[in-house]
Amino acid sequence: MAEDDLQTDYDDAVYAYTTGDFASAIAGFEAILHRDPAHFEALLSLSLAHYRLGDFPRAIEVGHQAEAAQPSEQRVHTNLSLFYMKHGDKKTAEHHGLQARIASWRGNMAKPDPNATPSTPAELQMAEAPKPAAPPAPKPTAFPDMPWKKNKPLASGDAAAPK
Repeated sequence: MAEDDLQTDYDDAVYAYTTGDFASAIAGFEAILHRDPAHFEALLSLSLAHYRLGDFPRAIEVGHQAEAAQPSEQRVHTNLSLFYMKHGDKKTAEHHGLQARIASWRGNMAKPDPNATPSTPAELQMAEAPKPAAPPAPKPTAFPDMPWKKNKPLASGDAAAPK
């Protein structure tokens, strides 16, 4: 039941954030983190709420806490890049922008689970490419009659070739 309460509190804090009540959102995310310090989504959301209030140093601080929790998460580095850029540190912003790009490549290049069921219905999956037909057998080359050869009759109906 405590997990349901935590999710409800998180949903309430997200609602406050989406309606622009960033102070209430911050209070809600901090309450969640007080009960569950490892709640990654609350860390990520708390950093964004601080950013929206213009508290860039605190947004960066909380963003780094989220980075410590999940260092390969693309959203963490995307947010930190934004926070540092607004704070005026272009070099660090570019570093985190690159880290976000690398994290997205890692996610896109992950091998699919062979035991997973396909999410695309069978009728929407790509069909196998048809195998090309075998090329036709070459026709044997027919050589013309060679009348210059001796002892060979000429075309039918002609007199026999001289010997």
